[in-house]
Amino acid sequence: MKYYLISDNTHTQMGMRLAGIEGAVVHEREEVLRELDKAIADKENAVVLITEKLMELCHDEIYDIKLRCSRPLIVEIPDRHGTLEVSSTISGYMNEAIGIKM
Repeated sequence: MKYYLISDNTHTQMGMRLAGIEGAVVHEREEVLRELDKAIADKENAVVLITEKLMELCHDEIYDIKLRCSRPLIVEIPDRHGTLEVSSTISGYMNEAIGIKM
């Protein structure tokens, strides 16, 4: 079982590569969706990490994939500037999944 990274910057990719995680650097919506399809097609990928900028770029498509596919797990990560609010993201997932506002 492997991790795969889809990032919008090389710094994140280099850091993850040091941890043994392969991936790709992309900037356009079509590139993100192509890499995501590639990551899903590889049965060894258990977790796909995607930076928050790219998640925002393809939010609806990624959300549909999360609902349709049981694997891999798609996880949004903050970019090197760390703007992601983890607690609000978790609260948002809870609200979307089961209708509970926290």
